[in-house]
Amino acid sequence: MSDFKWRHFRGVMILGCVRWYCKYGISYRDLEEMMLERCLDVDHTTLYRWVQHYAPEMEKRLRWFWKPTMGYSWRVDETYVKVKGKWAYLYRAIDKCGHTIDFYLSPTRNTQAAKRFLGKALKSMEPWAYPSAINTDKAPAYRSAMAELKAEGKCPPDTVHRQVKYLNNIIEADHGKLKRLLNPVRGFKSMKTAYDTIKGFELMRMFKKGQMDIWKWGQGLTGEIWLIERQFLIYRT
Repeated sequence: MSDFKWRHFRGVMILGCVRWYCKYGISYRDLEEMMLERCLDVDHTTLYRWVQHYAPEMEKRLRWFWKPTMGYSWRVDETYVKVKGKWAYLYRAIDKCGHTIDFYLSPTRNTQAAKRFLGKALKSMEPWAYPSAINTDKAPAYRSAMAELKAEGKCPPDTVHRQVKYLNNIIEADHGKLKRLLNPVRGFKSMKTAYDTIKGFELMRMFKKGQMDIWKWGQGLTGEIWLIERQFLIYRT
């Protein structure tokens, strides 16, 4: 069955709207006006529903393409996201080349949240892609989380845990670029909507970083569109 059944719009148009919203840091009302200029009359609430449904699906279907396969050292840190008027914590990990490893949105910032994130990131990697070192800030939660993961056999015992502040400059800068996409949102209404939207933001940031260039066959933006549409069985003639 088509992924776009009962949507009343062609899949090419729907995916194009989701890509634009997640890539360029615009509001739903701005996107509504932009689509109207292209003779596509679609309400901003419809655009919101498209992003909530298709952004996480895009990230899921493209996960195989963006997951790093090299055991570089990781830089791990968290940033703040406002959800329902309160701060939530977006845990993120990138490698020393700046490529995204994984991310996780949590309502809390403690040992259990850090352990859940690191466990999720490690579980998604093949054994040969495990990091040689994981660098974090000096929060005690990371030290405890790493110790528990090693004791449970979920983290290689020879993985070094470093707490060197300057090594995390690269992920601090990466937070700033992601925040440019988050700022127009002005807060989310629930953890689910926040996480689903952030999955789209993170995916488009990965394209920007060049993590999937090898799969685009040197086609630039056209290759990006082709790669996404192919996952939904859309083949242009």
